[in-house]
Amino acid sequence: MSGYFKTIGDLERATYGLGSDNLLKATGATTGIAGGHHTAAGLAGAGGDKSLYNLIYGQKVWTMINREINALSILPKKPWRSSGWRIMKERAIGGSADTFSVSDLDDLGGTAENAALSGITNVKPVYENLHVSPKTIAHTFEISEIAQLMAGLDDGLGDLIATYREEVGVSHAESMNKMILQDLTNVAGTGIDAHATKADNSLMSLFKIVATHAETNALGTYTTNKNNLYGVARDGTSATEYLESYVDSNSGTERNLTVNILNTAIRNLMARGGEPKVILTGYDTIQTLGELLQAQERFMGRTEITPTHNGIKGVEGREVGFRVATYHDIPIIPVKDMPNGGAGISDVLILDTDHLFLCTLKPTEYFEGGINADVFGHGKLGHRGLYRTVAEVVCSYFRGQGKLLDLQ
Repeated sequence: MSGYFKTIGDLERATYGLGSDNLLKATGATTGIAGGHHTAAGLAGAGGDKSLYNLIYGQKVWTMINREINALSILPKKPWRSSGWRIMKERAIGGSADTFSVSDLDDLGGTAENAALSGITNVKPVYENLHVSPKTIAHTFEISEIAQLMAGLDDGLGDLIATYREEVGVSHAESMNKMILQDLTNVAGTGIDAHATKADNSLMSLFKIVATHAETNALGTYTTNKNNLYGVARDGTSATEYLESYVDSNSGTERNLTVNILNTAIRNLMARGGEPKVILTGYDTIQTLGELLQAQERFMGRTEITPTHNGIKGVEGREVGFRVATYHDIPIIPVKDMPNGGAGISDVLILDTDHLFLCTLKPTEYFEGGINADVFGHGKLGHRGLYRTVAEVVCSYFRGQGKLLDLQ
């Protein structure tokens, strides 16, 4: 269905029925999802329009994904148009290396006057077809009729359905954010290598996208699809060099974060044709970098940013959005779930979000049923709710993405 939509706004209007904000504003539900319970008149009170608040709560979670500071919010959102795309492996002229290279000056296309067409070098770019299927992320909750009736009497929670609806919605958004930040380790039972099957059912992690063959091939538990990336094997040969991101690590041994490590990464990414738009890391790494620069009598810049459907946007001259640090004018986004490989300070992702997206087949939707609506369909004396999002993280240029590991 989403193939008919040109923009994520078109897909939202088809899903929620109104413009991006109008549905929330029409009911007064303009705060974050955990900002209070909406009843009734607007939403879920007795006799309220259940189809309306189903739309409201789905859109509230979708708004969290797009407008709060987290890893998901920095990714531009695009409607799902197809399951495949082409990526250039080699230029028409200049080879596949980071720098433009030819073996003979004649290869550049200089041609004699009135030359025969047959003598002109034929050139063409080389492409690879990548493909992916959307992932379904879903969470349900269930409340018995007795628990709902007693909640207002015993523990003061009041409307237990409304409480669960809010909290599960928050968890749904946080879970997707956590998925795309799963590292490649199996430290302390976490990471992709510790949960191979579940990793294949989750949104693709930025740590698997921004990786090298040497990294993924070293995984032990996660064997079946560890080198598979969008239907192509990242095998470490020159044929799949276009899938290799920039990774600076130290074989699992922590080393001090230095300005040189960060500057070298940015320089190499730009030499590869990338244009870093955002740096993702944890609060601890931001603090360490700030102290490092201060010791050198240098300071991080600051800027205002606003998360949008198209990723983060700078806002000049207006005190709106979020104020974040910058490094070489690149916004540094603090992420509380950033991994650190089990020790040291948080890892660093340096991303070109012109080539990294959350392709969306179905924005977050909320469904609810139970004894008050369809007791025979539900089959139990109680209530059930469901949040569901259908999407996947997609990358169209891997060599412009970077990662720093093993920092302290």
